[in-house]
Amino acid sequence: MQTLESIKTQIESVTELLSVVKTMKAMAAVNIRQCDEAVRSLAEYNRTVELGLQIVLKSKMKEIRLGTQTPGTRLGAVVFGSKQGLVGQFNQRIAEHALGELARIAAAGARPLVLATGIASGHLEEAGQPVEGVLQAPWSVAGITALVQEMLVRLVDWRSSEGIDQIVLFYNQPGPGALYEPSTLRLLPIDPRLLDSLRKRDWQGTTLPVFDADWTDLFAALIRQYMFIALFRAYAESLASENAHRLASMQSAEKNIEERMDELNAQYRQIRQSSITEELLDIVAGFEALTGGAGSN
Repeated sequence: MQTLESIKTQIESVTELLSVVKTMKAMAAVNIRQCDEAVRSLAEYNRTVELGLQIVLKSKMKEIRLGTQTPGTRLGAVVFGSKQGLVGQFNQRIAEHALGELARIAAAGARPLVLATGIASGHLEEAGQPVEGVLQAPWSVAGITALVQEMLVRLVDWRSSEGIDQIVLFYNQPGPGALYEPSTLRLLPIDPRLLDSLRKRDWQGTTLPVFDADWTDLFAALIRQYMFIALFRAYAESLASENAHRLASMQSAEKNIEERMDELNAQYRQIRQSSITEELLDIVAGFEALTGGAGSN
């Protein structure tokens, strides 16, 4: 039978665990909000980049050669995972999604070269998919920019040293009616339909701006910014999905811990009441023994 001291120790341990869970829950909620704000802020930045592309495309569309997928072209893939655990099947799901898509693309003749972030790399390697490199996953939105810059350097190196001309991103993004859902984004080559739609889009101003810089350098710089936005959004949405799952897990854990706390408190009160009752009975029995002995004399 448990003693008051043992139950009191358990209550203290559960209380500390509940405090940790609530802290993690609060951090997850803060990260989700920051990620949402970061994604929204990208919209205006993306609009600025699109305006720059629109100017170049309207001026030099005939001189720009758009990349297309051809048999034998080399494929580079980036799979976004979580920084740490406590996210259930988050990494496994995105790894399985990426493997399925890579198998489909590879069947068309492409040979994938894979870069992973966070824990997702382990799931890929366990499934037999070699991973060329592993980059860190961010703790928060504040760390995304540096990681995007590091990834851009790696991807540019891929294009020059490995002949990679296709890059595909696989990441979890917040989904309607679910915590997250796997998503695929072709980063390069840019969809010709997107560029064509930008070229055909009406310019909102009275006159189309002109530029003095070499159009090839300007176009390349705008494409780099387009890649930066896409990678930043993938990181942010993956981080938001990760924290959404962690928040749900912490909410479930908090409920279970509170139920356990109620059980322990009930046991504590019951045992304490039993202890008090036994002490009272001992006092009454002792008193009766004393008073009974005095009456017989």
